[in-house]
Amino acid sequence: MSRRFALVVVLTTILMFAAGCKDKEEPPKEELPSEALAAYLAAWQKLDFEAMYDRLTPEAQAKQTKEAFAERYRKIYEGIEAVDLTVEPVAPDPSPATSASPEGSPDAELTETSLEYRVGMETLAGPIRFENAAKLKKTTLLNPEGKEEKKWRIEWEPSLLFPGMAEGDKVRVQTTKGERGEILDRNGNGLAMNGTAMQLGIVPGKLGDQPEATKAKLAQLLGIEAADIDKKLSAKWVKPDLFVPIAVVDEEDLEKFADVPGIDYQRKKIRAYPYGEATAHLTGYIGEISAEQLEKKKDQGYAVGDLIGKAGMEQVFEDRLRGSDGAKIFIAAPDGREKEILAERPAEAGETIRLTIDADLQLAMYNELKKESSTAAAIQPVSGEILALISTPSYDPNAFVRGLSDEQYKAWNDDPRHPFLNRFTKGYAPGSAFKLITAAMGLDTGTLDPAKKENIPGLKWTKDASWGNYYVKRVHEVNPVDLSRALIYSDNIYFAQAALRIGPEKFVEEAAKFGIGEDLPLEYPFRKSQLANDGLRGEILLADTGYGQGEVMMTSLHVALLYSTLVNDGSVVRPALTLNPDGETAPRLWKERAMKPETAALLKQDLIEAVSKPDGVGHGAYIPGASIAGKTGTAEIKQTKDGDGTENGWFVGFNAADPKLLAAVMVEGVQGKGGSAYVTPMVKRIFEYSLKHPSR
Repeated sequence: MSRRFALVVVLTTILMFAAGCKDKEEPPKEELPSEALAAYLAAWQKLDFEAMYDRLTPEAQAKQTKEAFAERYRKIYEGIEAVDLTVEPVAPDPSPATSASPEGSPDAELTETSLEYRVGMETLAGPIRFENAAKLKKTTLLNPEGKEEKKWRIEWEPSLLFPGMAEGDKVRVQTTKGERGEILDRNGNGLAMNGTAMQLGIVPGKLGDQPEATKAKLAQLLGIEAADIDKKLSAKWVKPDLFVPIAVVDEEDLEKFADVPGIDYQRKKIRAYPYGEATAHLTGYIGEISAEQLEKKKDQGYAVGDLIGKAGMEQVFEDRLRGSDGAKIFIAAPDGREKEILAERPAEAGETIRLTIDADLQLAMYNELKKESSTAAAIQPVSGEILALISTPSYDPNAFVRGLSDEQYKAWNDDPRHPFLNRFTKGYAPGSAFKLITAAMGLDTGTLDPAKKENIPGLKWTKDASWGNYYVKRVHEVNPVDLSRALIYSDNIYFAQAALRIGPEKFVEEAAKFGIGEDLPLEYPFRKSQLANDGLRGEILLADTGYGQGEVMMTSLHVALLYSTLVNDGSVVRPALTLNPDGETAPRLWKERAMKPETAALLKQDLIEAVSKPDGVGHGAYIPGASIAGKTGTAEIKQTKDGDGTENGWFVGFNAADPKLLAAVMVEGVQGKGGSAYVTPMVKRIFEYSLKHPSR
């Protein structure tokens, strides 16, 4: 036998042996019930409902299509906002003795069994946790080759979704709105409150034979355009028999609509702003969330139609005011009856925020200034509590929640005085009100001698020829002039010279001690104050800055805080806009020793004389026996030194004998009205009111 032939024989023998061995291989291992359940649960864990369906018995599949099965699960899980789903088995395979096979026959084939599993998830109503048992049945199926195979399949029934659920039952979700927190003043008066009002609406199918005439009549009665009604009636959800909200009306006006066909009413919850225009810029208002806001806050639980703060405190404190919605997930019988609660989370009201604001003082100041374009801030200078923040002209925030007509919105929006502009958050040139700070810096740096008398001839002054045609102008020629007389007569030239002696670097360094250039330490956004747009560039800008012109910009609140140094031994009080739960604030300082105590004492006395002396520029605010200390200021806004422009008038003052109120008031457009002298009588009346009605 050749070697080649022998090799062929050997290989043939090996192949035949291998084939024989293959024929004798054991059949594929049969899937255990636990493995079948594990596969079903794994698909459930992944929300692969189609794969779950494939694991059901043929009988269960015959009762519903794969699409219907998957859609049912998907809708339920989306409806309850299920996340963090966990599905896992909790029991081992049963022994044949405990199966559906003949009892006591360990060799009998297992055909039916029941295995336990555990489900957990987080939902919009809180966690859902349960254990349940799934029935499995060994089923004869055809494999892809057409051969019969034994497979374990799930006998599906509604209780697999949730225990206690039967055929025909539904999983329902019921939500309740968390009430919005209210905004109160220091004395408990409501600034933004929850109330009810009558919602007037139309049932389109009941408008009668002349619907256009009916809508026109209703529009006339409401003071709106018929197009506004048509717009609401054209919404996609509107049906002939549904109530379509049109406007909120006062109950005493309901009789006007009695003979209008198709009109109906519903009582609705509404946000109310009792002080209206007087606190509009402070409180702001709420409105329906916009698509843009919804996109930004989609992960914070907001939904289409939700109300959200649109301006003011309502917007700034949205997260605190907003209530937490409640939800209940339950199994409902076919007749709608609640069978079993799966999860429940009660609604929670938002926080009630109590402000330091004195609403009555706020109203009194608003009434004094409402005809002007103005801003004002009033503080308690020792505690730092903000008592009033005023911006005029104003608007009624109630209109935004009751229903604002296009006509009214256009009137406000087109008003050249800009009633929507929140002036108390904006920066303005403080004018001579800033001279207090220049004086303090000069005294503390030793560059200003308060007793030294200067002779400054004329009403105009220029440093030298390097200034060209530029000059500093003053109103009164008073010689000789010292610090006290410079404050009493508000001498621009004196303070321009004082600023030049301090020098730009030191001026910036000293100004920073007063928080100039910093954000105010408040939740409410105020514009940051500034000395200049891009540093104190050159002597002219420095000189102008010394008397509050140039590029100095400050809010009325920051100006008020600067003057608090005069009652706090030279320290700037920290402002407070909200009260602690106990209704109090702990006095704190924002900038300690912004000026020396002796400097503060000297300047306070000078400002008392600036008001008490008959020839002082602040004498218009004088109140016998009240010891008002104050400083006027007139800020010029014009393109050129000799050109025409406008003037803003300031007065900042407090009662030095009883410093419970410090007010900084600025009125725009006082040119031709006496400048700052136009403002002082207004502030006087504010102080007279305060003396009669001290803030609690």
